[in-house]
Order: sequence, then C-alpha cells, then structure tokens
Amino acid sequence: MKILLIEDDKGIADFLKKGLREESYSVDHAIDGSEALYLVQINRYDLVILDIMLPKYNGFEVCKILRNRGIDTPIIMLTAKDAISDKVTGLNYGADDYMSKPFSFEELLARIKVQLRKKSTTTNIIVIEDLQIDTNQRKVLRANQLIKLTSKEYALLEFLARNRGNILSETIIHENLNDMNSISMSNIINVYIYRLRNKIDKNFKTKLIHTIRGRGYMLGLNSYV
Repeated sequence: MKILLIEDDKGIADFLKKGLREESYSVDHAIDGSEALYLVQINRYDLVILDIMLPKYNGFEVCKILRNRGIDTPIIMLTAKDAISDKVTGLNYGADDYMSKPFSFEELLARIKVQLRKKSTTTNIIVIEDLQIDTNQRKVLRANQLIKLTSKEYALLEFLARNRGNILSETIIHENLNDMNSISMSNIINVYIYRLRNKIDKNFKTKLIHTIRGRGYMLGLNSYV
C-alpha cells in the first residue's frame, strides 16, 4: 500500500514516515501543495494524508484540485485547526476524514485502515493456491502454517500478491516500495526476493515466486521462463 504524506513540518513528517513504514506502508513525502499535485500526477497512491497549512497551495486547495481532476483516492486531512467550519470546508472539498493536531499515531492508523477498507472492493484475504495473506492483520499462512515475515518482506509479498500473475520489473517494485533504497535497487530487491523464497517456497513442492529473466518477478502458479 502506497501513501502520499503532504506535510511541511519536518518533525511531524519524519515521525509519520517512520511509523507508517514500520507498518509496511510505502510512503512518498511532499512538503508543499505544488509538489503534492505533481506527485499525484505521476504516481498512483492508495491514500493521501494532507496537512492544511501548506506553502504554495494550502490543503483545501490541493483537495479541491484533486477532486476536480477526478482523483478519488481517500484523503485524510491533518491540521492544527479544530474549528467546525474548517472541518466542514475540508469535507465539502472532498476529504474523506479529518484529524486535528495533536493526534495519536494509533488513531491515525485506525482511520487509514477504515479508508482503505472502504476503497477496497475485494476481500482482505488474498488466496493463491495454499498461500493465504490477511491484509488487515498482515498475517501469512502457507498450507495453514504461519509464515513470519519482517515488515519489508511482508510489504513486498503483498505487492506481488495484489499483482499476482503479472510480471513486475525491478523498477516497478522499487517505485511502489520506495523505502527499500538503502542499497542499490537490484541488490536490495534480490535480497528480499531471496528471503521470501526461503520462507514461502523452500519447504513446499509448488513454487509460487518466479524470476522471469530480463523482465522481473511474478507471484503465481506458472513462470514464463
């Protein structure tokens, strides 16, 4: 799941990015309204967290522009303002939820999950053969055996699973899991694919994670090799 965080306060932004990534979300960060509108234009996001007091375009303006463009991505607005009129304005411009600062990170997570559930038209359980992924609880089973994954391993597996049957290049994976860039792109993705294979496929006859040489990776029954 990929989130766009639009927040010009560095302390708040760093805190939220760290917490969201620990919860297996991929996070892009914009510091003003103009940068936010550009990022939404070139990327696909599952949810937007939008501060109101921003340089260039404020949060109300960003929200209004996104909705006028036909972008229906869930938007949670964050602000130090707690006046009823501000909440009404945000909701009237198309925001899905509104939180006043200060707020608890746990409450924000709960509200994110509510919005993602509303957006989703499918079950929160992804099933591929005997592999089951509960995206709400981030719980993975293979042949009813619990598979323990790190947050980054889980994020990669869920992304592969949501695109099951499709070949995903390293570039696409990197763009959607952009907190995996501490080493070179190829090396870090190869490392996590290797770790996933050891946990998901190694002890099972049917292999689900496939490398398609020169093209990328796929989760599913058959490879294209």
